Amino acid sequence: MSRKNLYKAALILQGMYIFITALWALTDIKSFMIITGPKTDIWLVKTVAVSLISISLFFILSSAKSEDPAVSFTAFAFSFGFAYIDFFYSLNRTIRWVYAIDGIIETLFGLLWLYFLFSGLRQKNNGRS
Repeated sequence: MSRKNLYKAALILQGMYIFITALWALTDIKSFMIITGPKTDIWLVKTVAVSLISISLFFILSSAKSEDPAVSFTAFAFSFGFAYIDFFYSLNRTIRWVYAIDGIIETLFGLLWLYFLFSGLRQKNNGRS
C-alpha cells in the first residue's frame, strides 16, 4: 500500500472508529454503560460524544485531501491524549478495564501518526516534499 493510500485509510479507519463509538453513546446510553460502566453525568457523556463526532468527521473529510502535517499532528495528539486517559484511569480503577482496550487501539493509531509526522519531516529535509 502506498504512503498516500495508507494515510487516507488511517484517517478513514480512525474517523469511523471514533464515529461509531461516539454514536453508540448518543443513541443507546444503556448498552454503552453496560460495557463501559455506570455514569452519573449522562449529559457529559453525550457532550463528549458530540465533540468526538466532530473530530471523527474532520478525520474522514481530511482523507479526501493530500497529506497535511497539521492533520497528522491533530490525529497524533488525539490518539495519545485519549490513550493516556484510558490507561491512567483504567489502571487506577476509576473507569472499567474496557477503556484500556481503547487505549491500546489509540496507541496503535498514535504510533501510525508518529510515522507520518517523522517520515514526512525526513522527506521534507531530503527535498522530497
